[in-house]
Amino acid sequence: MAGELQKLKIVAYSDPEFNNKVAEGEFTTLINPESYTYNYKIEVEEDQAPGTSATAVRFNKIKPEELEFDFIFDSTGAIAGSSSGNNGVVDDVEKLKNVTLKYDGSKHKPNYLRISWGTLLFKGSLTELSINFKLFKPDGTPIRATAKGKFKGFVEDNLRTAKENAQSPDLTHIYLIKEGDTLPWICYQIYGDSKYYISVAQYNNLINFRQLKAGDKLRLPPIDKTSGK
Repeated sequence: MAGELQKLKIVAYSDPEFNNKVAEGEFTTLINPESYTYNYKIEVEEDQAPGTSATAVRFNKIKPEELEFDFIFDSTGAIAGSSSGNNGVVDDVEKLKNVTLKYDGSKHKPNYLRISWGTLLFKGSLTELSINFKLFKPDGTPIRATAKGKFKGFVEDNLRTAKENAQSPDLTHIYLIKEGDTLPWICYQIYGDSKYYISVAQYNNLINFRQLKAGDKLRLPPIDKTSGK
């Protein structure tokens, strides 16, 4: 219905395809956040090309988006729909923690989360949660609290594969040799480091890697940069 109040909702899933909901894995805010923030980060590498004195900043990848906002808990009775039970806001806070923080021992990771509110639709997992209890009953039971949540975006495997750059050093791809190309330079362009030219030469059975022929094709395999293999 147009104009109907919608509440921010978090639904937990056990699988990265977001098909299997977790039992009792749903949390709905009593009070919608006043704002939310998307963070986007670009990762770059500062590598020095062979034969140069300057350091070039090279694009590496766009990191997963991040979302953050504050939850508000209130059991003072001042807000319509709020509870003033014996446990104050404790039960509501625990519900949020169970949905977002609960550790799945079989998968060795927290739940996958789907966050929706109006035009907001976010899939990811919790990276940080801090809770600030603000108001208390005489016996110390908290009746008001805010929780700051930070979430990292997640893209399902099939979508991530479609979005990946075909020139990624994590993928085998074909390079068409151009006039003036050298194997160390090609490796620098693809892997960010020229030292892998020996491995690439061996992979392509090159007898003389110093004499590349323009128009020939070169296969560049995935290379583990930590091991050089």
